[in-house]
Amino acid sequence: MDIPFSRWYLAIEKRRSRRHFDPNLPIAPEALAALEKVCNQFAPFPHARSRLVTESTESVFKGIIGSYGKVKDAQAFIAFIGNMDDPFVQEEVGYTGEGIILEATALGLNTCWVGGFFRPEIVASLIEVSNKERVLAVTPVGYAREFESWEEKLMTGFGRSHNRLPLSKLVRGLPWEKWPDWVNICLEAARLAPSAANRQPWSFDVQDDGIIVFVRTRGPVFNVSKRLDCGIAMLHLEVAAVDSGCKGEWEFLPSPQVAKFKIRS
Repeated sequence: MDIPFSRWYLAIEKRRSRRHFDPNLPIAPEALAALEKVCNQFAPFPHARSRLVTESTESVFKGIIGSYGKVKDAQAFIAFIGNMDDPFVQEEVGYTGEGIILEATALGLNTCWVGGFFRPEIVASLIEVSNKERVLAVTPVGYAREFESWEEKLMTGFGRSHNRLPLSKLVRGLPWEKWPDWVNICLEAARLAPSAANRQPWSFDVQDDGIIVFVRTRGPVFNVSKRLDCGIAMLHLEVAAVDSGCKGEWEFLPSPQVAKFKIRS
Protein backbone atom coordinates (compact mmCIF):
# COMPACT_ATOMS: atom_id res chain seq x y z
CA MET A 1 0.00 0.00 0.00
CA ASP A 2 1.06 3.58 -0.55
CA ILE A 3 1.82 5.27 2.76
CA PRO A 4 -0.53 8.23 3.43
CA PHE A 5 2.40 10.43 4.45
CA SER A 6 0.52 13.67 5.09
CA ARG A 7 -2.14 11.88 7.15
CA TRP A 8 0.46 10.07 9.26
CA TYR A 9 2.67 13.15 9.63
CA LEU A 10 -0.23 15.00 11.27
CA ALA A 11 -0.80 11.99 13.55
CA ILE A 12 2.78 12.08 14.87
CA GLU A 13 2.09 15.15 17.00
CA LYS A 14 -1.35 13.93 18.11
CA ARG A 15 -0.29 10.46 19.25
CA ARG A 16 -0.10 9.86 23.01
CA SER A 17 0.20 6.57 24.85
CA ARG A 18 -3.00 5.66 26.73
CA ARG A 19 -3.62 2.50 28.74
CA HIS A 20 -7.09 2.99 30.19
CA PHE A 21 -10.06 2.95 27.85
CA ASP A 22 -13.74 3.81 28.11
CA PRO A 23 -15.72 0.53 28.27
CA ASN A 24 -18.89 2.40 27.28
CA LEU A 25 -17.48 3.54 23.92
CA PRO A 26 -17.25 0.62 21.49
CA ILE A 27 -15.01 1.14 18.47
CA ALA A 28 -17.04 2.28 15.48
CA PRO A 29 -17.39 -0.56 12.93
CA GLU A 30 -16.04 1.61 10.14
CA ALA A 31 -12.94 2.41 12.22
CA LEU A 32 -12.35 -1.28 12.92
CA ALA A 33 -12.74 -2.09 9.23
CA ALA A 34 -10.28 0.65 8.26
CA LEU A 35 -7.80 -0.52 10.88
CA GLU A 36 -8.01 -4.13 9.78
CA LYS A 37 -7.49 -3.05 6.18
CA VAL A 38 -4.28 -1.18 6.98
CA CYS A 39 -3.03 -4.10 9.10
CA ASN A 40 -3.48 -6.38 6.11
CA GLN A 41 -2.12 -3.99 3.50
CA PHE A 42 0.74 -2.14 5.22
CA ALA A 43 3.46 -4.80 5.09
CA PRO A 44 6.58 -3.12 3.69
CA PHE A 45 8.83 -6.00 4.83
CA PRO A 46 8.19 -9.70 4.16
CA HIS A 47 9.10 -10.79 7.70
CA ALA A 48 7.02 -8.31 9.73
CA ARG A 49 3.24 -8.23 9.97
CA SER A 50 0.31 -7.01 12.07
CA ARG A 51 -2.95 -8.64 13.13
CA LEU A 52 -6.03 -7.00 14.65
CA VAL A 53 -7.77 -9.03 17.39
CA THR A 54 -11.12 -8.15 18.99
CA GLU A 55 -11.31 -10.89 21.62
CA SER A 56 -9.68 -11.85 24.93
CA THR A 57 -8.08 -8.45 25.40
CA GLU A 58 -8.14 -8.57 29.20
CA SER A 59 -6.22 -11.86 29.28
CA VAL A 60 -3.43 -10.53 27.04
CA PHE A 61 -2.19 -7.70 29.22
CA LYS A 62 -0.54 -7.96 32.62
CA GLY A 63 0.50 -5.24 35.05
CA ILE A 64 3.95 -4.56 36.47
CA ILE A 65 2.86 -4.92 40.08
CA GLY A 66 -0.78 -5.80 40.55
CA SER A 67 -2.82 -3.36 38.52
CA TYR A 68 0.03 -0.84 38.17
CA GLY A 69 0.71 -0.28 34.50
CA LYS A 70 -2.11 -2.55 33.42
CA VAL A 71 -4.08 -1.95 30.25
CA LYS A 72 -7.76 -1.71 31.13
CA ASP A 73 -10.96 -2.03 29.09
CA ALA A 74 -9.34 -2.12 25.65
CA GLN A 75 -11.86 -2.99 22.96
CA ALA A 76 -9.25 -4.67 20.75
CA PHE A 77 -5.53 -5.09 20.31
CA ILE A 78 -3.05 -5.37 17.48
CA ALA A 79 -0.22 -7.91 17.51
CA PHE A 80 3.09 -7.09 15.83
CA ILE A 81 4.77 -10.27 14.65
CA GLY A 82 8.23 -10.90 13.21
CA ASN A 83 10.12 -13.80 11.67
CA MET A 84 13.17 -14.22 13.87
CA ASP A 85 15.29 -15.59 11.01
CA ASP A 86 15.50 -12.03 9.66
CA PRO A 87 18.49 -10.19 11.19
CA PHE A 88 16.62 -6.89 10.92
CA VAL A 89 13.29 -8.12 12.25
CA GLN A 90 13.19 -5.75 15.25
CA GLU A 91 13.60 -2.64 13.11
CA GLU A 92 11.07 -3.92 10.59
CA VAL A 93 8.45 -4.65 13.24
CA GLY A 94 8.95 -1.23 14.85
CA TYR A 95 8.61 0.53 11.50
CA THR A 96 5.56 -1.51 10.46
CA GLY A 97 3.82 -1.28 13.81
CA GLU A 98 4.22 2.47 14.10
CA GLY A 99 2.55 2.89 10.72
CA ILE A 100 -0.45 0.98 12.07
CA ILE A 101 -0.45 3.06 15.26
CA LEU A 102 -0.34 6.35 13.34
CA GLU A 103 -3.27 5.20 11.22
CA ALA A 104 -5.19 4.32 14.40
CA THR A 105 -4.42 7.82 15.71
CA ALA A 106 -5.64 9.37 12.46
CA LEU A 107 -8.87 7.37 12.89
CA GLY A 108 -9.40 8.96 16.32
CA LEU A 109 -8.40 5.85 18.29
CA ASN A 110 -5.96 5.59 21.18
CA THR A 111 -3.08 3.15 21.50
CA CYS A 112 0.03 2.32 23.51
CA TRP A 113 3.10 0.31 22.48
CA VAL A 114 3.43 -2.64 24.89
CA GLY A 115 6.60 -4.66 24.43
CA GLY A 116 7.20 -6.25 27.82
CA PHE A 117 4.05 -6.61 29.87
CA PHE A 118 1.75 -8.79 27.85
CA ARG A 119 1.27 -12.53 27.46
CA PRO A 120 2.66 -13.59 24.08
CA GLU A 121 1.49 -17.17 24.53
CA ILE A 122 -2.12 -15.99 24.73
CA VAL A 123 -1.67 -13.75 21.70
CA ALA A 124 -0.17 -16.68 19.78
CA SER A 125 -3.20 -18.80 20.67
CA LEU A 126 -5.52 -16.22 19.10
CA ILE A 127 -3.64 -15.77 15.82
CA GLU A 128 -1.64 -18.03 13.57
CA VAL A 129 2.06 -17.82 14.43
CA SER A 130 4.68 -20.03 12.77
CA ASN A 131 7.59 -21.70 14.57
CA LYS A 132 9.95 -19.04 13.25
CA GLU A 133 7.76 -16.13 14.30
CA ARG A 134 7.47 -14.27 17.58
CA VAL A 135 5.00 -11.70 18.84
CA LEU A 136 7.38 -8.84 19.62
CA ALA A 137 4.88 -6.24 20.80
CA VAL A 138 1.19 -5.37 20.93
CA THR A 139 -0.94 -2.28 21.26
CA PRO A 140 -4.35 -1.97 22.90
CA VAL A 141 -6.90 -0.11 20.80
CA GLY A 142 -9.96 1.85 21.84
CA TYR A 143 -11.20 5.25 22.94
CA ALA A 144 -9.30 6.45 25.99
CA ARG A 145 -11.10 7.67 29.08
CA GLU A 146 -11.51 11.43 29.14
CA PHE A 147 -9.04 11.95 31.95
CA GLU A 148 -5.79 10.12 32.63
CA SER A 149 -5.87 7.88 35.69
CA TRP A 150 -3.23 8.17 38.40
CA GLU A 151 -1.75 4.91 37.12
CA GLU A 152 -1.34 6.35 33.62
CA LYS A 153 0.25 9.47 35.08
CA LEU A 154 2.69 7.32 37.03
CA MET A 155 3.57 5.40 33.89
CA THR A 156 4.25 8.63 32.00
CA GLY A 157 6.01 10.44 34.84
CA PHE A 158 3.21 13.01 35.16
CA GLY A 159 3.75 14.23 31.62
CA ARG A 160 7.51 13.93 31.45
CA SER A 161 7.49 10.93 29.11
CA HIS A 162 6.55 13.07 26.14
CA ASN A 163 9.63 15.22 26.74
CA ARG A 164 12.39 14.54 24.26
CA LEU A 165 16.13 15.10 24.21
CA PRO A 166 17.20 18.08 22.08
CA LEU A 167 18.60 17.36 18.65
CA SER A 168 21.92 18.82 19.78
CA LYS A 169 22.40 15.67 21.93
CA LEU A 170 21.28 13.27 19.24
CA VAL A 171 22.79 14.44 15.96
CA ARG A 172 26.28 14.44 14.48
CA GLY A 173 27.74 14.73 11.01
CA LEU A 174 26.95 17.61 8.66
CA PRO A 175 26.88 20.96 10.53
CA TRP A 176 23.40 22.28 11.28
CA GLU A 177 23.82 25.36 9.07
CA LYS A 178 24.35 23.08 6.05
CA TRP A 179 21.19 21.02 6.61
CA PRO A 180 18.51 21.17 3.90
CA ASP A 181 15.11 22.17 5.32
CA TRP A 182 13.76 18.61 5.09
CA VAL A 183 16.48 17.28 7.41
CA ASN A 184 15.42 19.40 10.38
CA ILE A 185 11.75 18.54 9.80
CA CYS A 186 12.28 14.80 9.67
CA LEU A 187 14.68 14.72 12.63
CA GLU A 188 12.12 16.59 14.73
CA ALA A 189 9.55 13.97 13.74
CA ALA A 190 11.95 11.13 14.58
CA ARG A 191 12.65 12.77 17.95
CA LEU A 192 8.94 12.45 18.81
CA ALA A 193 8.90 8.69 18.30
CA PRO A 194 7.73 6.65 21.30
CA SER A 195 10.15 4.26 23.00
CA ALA A 196 10.19 1.95 26.01
CA ALA A 197 10.14 4.13 29.16
CA ASN A 198 10.93 7.09 26.87
CA ARG A 199 14.58 5.97 26.70
CA GLN A 200 15.01 7.42 23.17
CA PRO A 201 17.73 4.94 22.13
CA TRP A 202 18.58 6.60 18.82
CA SER A 203 21.07 9.02 17.37
CA PHE A 204 21.47 10.39 13.86
CA ASP A 205 24.37 11.05 11.50
CA VAL A 206 23.44 13.67 8.89
CA GLN A 207 25.29 13.17 5.62
CA ASP A 208 25.18 14.87 2.23
CA ASP A 209 23.06 12.10 0.73
CA GLY A 210 20.90 11.06 3.68
CA ILE A 211 20.68 10.23 7.38
CA ILE A 212 22.02 7.22 9.30
CA VAL A 213 20.15 6.03 12.39
CA PHE A 214 22.33 4.64 15.21
CA VAL A 215 21.53 2.87 18.49
CA ARG A 216 22.62 4.92 21.50
CA THR A 217 24.35 2.75 24.08
CA ARG A 218 23.15 4.87 27.01
CA GLY A 219 19.69 4.61 28.46
CA PRO A 220 17.76 1.97 30.42
CA VAL A 221 17.68 -1.61 29.17
CA PHE A 222 14.41 -3.55 29.13
CA ASN A 223 13.22 -6.73 27.46
CA VAL A 224 12.21 -4.55 24.51
CA SER A 225 14.81 -4.24 21.76
CA LYS A 226 16.32 -0.79 21.27
CA ARG A 227 16.38 -1.60 17.56
CA LEU A 228 12.59 -1.99 17.59
CA ASP A 229 12.37 1.52 19.05
CA CYS A 230 14.74 2.73 16.31
CA GLY A 231 12.43 1.20 13.71
CA ILE A 232 9.64 3.39 15.08
CA ALA A 233 11.88 6.45 14.68
CA MET A 234 12.69 5.35 11.12
CA LEU A 235 9.01 5.44 10.20
CA HIS A 236 8.61 8.94 11.67
CA LEU A 237 11.70 10.15 9.82
CA GLU A 238 10.54 8.85 6.45
CA VAL A 239 6.95 10.07 6.85
CA ALA A 240 8.19 13.61 7.57
CA ALA A 241 10.79 13.54 4.82
CA VAL A 242 8.35 12.44 2.12
CA ASP A 243 5.70 14.85 3.39
CA SER A 244 8.35 17.55 2.83
CA GLY A 245 8.87 16.38 -0.75
CA CYS A 246 12.07 14.39 -0.20
CA LYS A 247 11.81 10.70 -1.13
CA GLY A 248 14.38 8.06 -0.32
CA GLU A 249 14.91 4.43 0.56
CA TRP A 250 16.25 2.55 3.58
CA GLU A 251 19.41 0.46 3.68
CA PHE A 252 19.85 -1.68 6.78
CA LEU A 253 23.33 -1.54 8.34
CA PRO A 254 25.35 -3.60 10.86
CA SER A 255 25.29 -2.71 14.57
CA PRO A 256 25.62 -0.16 16.14
CA GLN A 257 24.21 1.43 13.01
CA VAL A 258 20.59 0.64 12.24
CA ALA A 259 19.79 1.93 8.76
CA LYS A 260 20.45 4.74 6.34
CA PHE A 261 17.70 6.81 4.71
CA LYS A 262 19.34 7.60 1.39
CA ILE A 263 17.66 10.32 -0.62
CA ARG A 264 16.92 9.75 -4.28
CA SER A 265 18.70 12.11 -6.64
